[in-house]
Amino acid sequence: MTSSSPSSSQLPLVGAAPKPFNNIPHYYHENASMAELCKLHGWRIRDSPRRVFDAFVLLESNSTFTGIPKPLFFSENKEAFSFVKPRLTYGTIAGRFVKGENPFVEESYQRVALDQLLRHAGISDGDLLIMSDVDEIPSGHTINLLRWCDGTPEILHLQLRNFLYSFEFFLDDKSWRASVHKYRQGKTRYAHFRQTDDLLWDAGWHCSFCFRRISEFIFKMKAYSHVDRVRFSYYLRPSRIQEVICKGADLFDMLPEEYTFKEIIGKLGPIPSSFSAVHLPAFLLQNADKYRFLLPGNCQRESG
Repeated sequence: MTSSSPSSSQLPLVGAAPKPFNNIPHYYHENASMAELCKLHGWRIRDSPRRVFDAFVLLESNSTFTGIPKPLFFSENKEAFSFVKPRLTYGTIAGRFVKGENPFVEESYQRVALDQLLRHAGISDGDLLIMSDVDEIPSGHTINLLRWCDGTPEILHLQLRNFLYSFEFFLDDKSWRASVHKYRQGKTRYAHFRQTDDLLWDAGWHCSFCFRRISEFIFKMKAYSHVDRVRFSYYLRPSRIQEVICKGADLFDMLPEEYTFKEIIGKLGPIPSSFSAVHLPAFLLQNADKYRFLLPGNCQRESG
């Protein structure tokens, strides 16, 4: 893969295939007991569940990965989250604002800062630590399985179903960066790259660019580490963004970054719509009126 900022016609079509994962089948049914599920996976039921650290550790920066100043949104609205205050460890980090620097350097700097914040949160050896971005959502039953079973891998990547813009546009099943670790002091480091060969299948959802407002699409396109993909100013035009969302097309008009010609040809053009809302996050369905834009058939976004 080249390190420059290629156009859609310049993207490499074929690269070296990564080492295959050790794919672990995922057994689940709502009527199966936890003891039965642990046994199906070759694991043992525990006497008590492990503690889990995830969203209640929150690090906020005053800059985006691309060095754009931003407010401390959580700090300014923390009263709305008073219900989680007893379990929330919150910290801030100052952006470095280095002009011309690769955005991934700033991203790495902010991720490393999470290590110290986790120690402040009181994490201990043997606790489970979920390493995932906010749009990578492990299912509740996946985390319950890992916290109730002994014999699970020390580090386990989670295969998530990839969606784009909403749960109407299923992209593929190739999301694997989210992971769950048994925390070991002095050894465990927060990261978002491949750290093991073990991959638990069908473990949740990855919903990328799943925003309510057009302004949020524009903000992310300008702010995240792949800002080089905004090659033309008209890409940020609200009318174009809305049209792209409803078509399930690519905001950046780029070829899919795959390894084989077969995969590339299979993904050319818009993503077909899916009208299934089965096996989605329970919280989404329980709060459908609030999050209607994430459900099939609701592609129109708010303009603000």
